[in-house]
Order: sequence, then C-alpha cells, then structure tokens
Amino acid sequence: MIEFSNWDIIRNLLLAARWTLALSAIAFLGGGLVGLGIMTMRISSRRYVRTLAKAYIGLFQGTPLILQLFIIFFGLPMLGLRTDAWGTAALGLTFYASAFLGEIWRGGVQAVDKGQWDGSAALGLSWYQQMRLIILPQAFDYVRAPTVGFLVQLIKATAVTSIIGFEELVRVAGVINNATFEPLKVYGFVALIFFLICLPLTLYSRILERKAAQGG
Repeated sequence: MIEFSNWDIIRNLLLAARWTLALSAIAFLGGGLVGLGIMTMRISSRRYVRTLAKAYIGLFQGTPLILQLFIIFFGLPMLGLRTDAWGTAALGLTFYASAFLGEIWRGGVQAVDKGQWDGSAALGLSWYQQMRLIILPQAFDYVRAPTVGFLVQLIKATAVTSIIGFEELVRVAGVINNATFEPLKVYGFVALIFFLICLPLTLYSRILERKAAQGG
C-alpha cells in the first residue's frame, strides 16, 4: 500500500477533473452542432427525413451509453478505423448529446405559436430567415433551462468513459484506490468534485426554470 496524503489524492483528482471538463465541453459543443441538424430534420416537412431523425434519436436514447462506447471502441477498428480512448469518448458522447439536445430543441421550436410561422411567412421571409429572426429567439426561452439541465447529466455521464480507459475522474480514482485501499475517501472526494462542478449549473437551471415559468 502506498501512503497518499489527502492533498495528494485531491490534487491528482483535480488534475483528472480537467479532462472530465474538457470532454464535457467537446461533447456539448459537438452534440449541439449535430443536435441542430437533428432538430432541423425532426421539423422537416418531408416524412422520410423526420423518420430518419426519429430513428437516430431512438437509437442513441434507447441504448445504454456504455454499449455505444463499446461499439465505437471495438467496432470501428474492425472496419479499419482506429480510434483511441479520447476519440471514442468524444465521439460517443457527441452522438449521445446530439440525440437529447436535438429533441429538446425540437420541442422548443414546436412550442412557438404557429401564428409566428404564418406571420413571418406573410412577410416574405425564407425558411432560414424565419428560423433565425423569429422562431429560434423565441424557442431559446423555452429550451435554456432543459439544455443547462442536460449539460449536468452530460458531465456526470463522462464517468462511464472510464470503462474504455479514458483517464477522467473515476478512472484516476480507481488507480489511486488500488494504491491506497481507501475507497470511501477516494470516491468520496470524487463525488464531492462532481457535486461542486454540477451545483452551479443545477442552480442556474432552476433560476432559468423560474424565469420561464414567470414568462421572463
């Protein structure tokens, strides 16, 4: 057994937390970009396009995240596409996030009163102009709180990537625990760090929910 001071444990966990945050940011931004495309497909007037988007969402919402990571990590090399733990984690969480963000944002767009679509069409605006100038600014008020709430879930979901060897908080905690045999302390610190990361976002999400409920 190796002797670690509390500060040694916390310092190493905090260093690992930067990768948790980096992965969360990449997955959120990547998932947001892909999610915009999924949202656009979900509100398309073409049925087959909507069906494709539904199938995509159903696939990534209806299967465990860990299974998706395994398929990417072990499946892509069989097709000649090599990927490491970083690439697999980023790709898997991007797909995962896009399915949820696309559906959240689809709900926000469709919550905008139909009269706004009709009014903007009467002004001669193109579909892109309708979305950019009229619909999305209003939908933004509906989706802010659930989007921030999902970001909290996404940060916690990064813990699953430890199973493929990605060195985020839980992975590093496992290594430290194997050396110290102090699981209660080590994983207690991990839980505390996750809590401190997610708490501000959770509180912000609640503030946004209250504002939305008050029409602000």
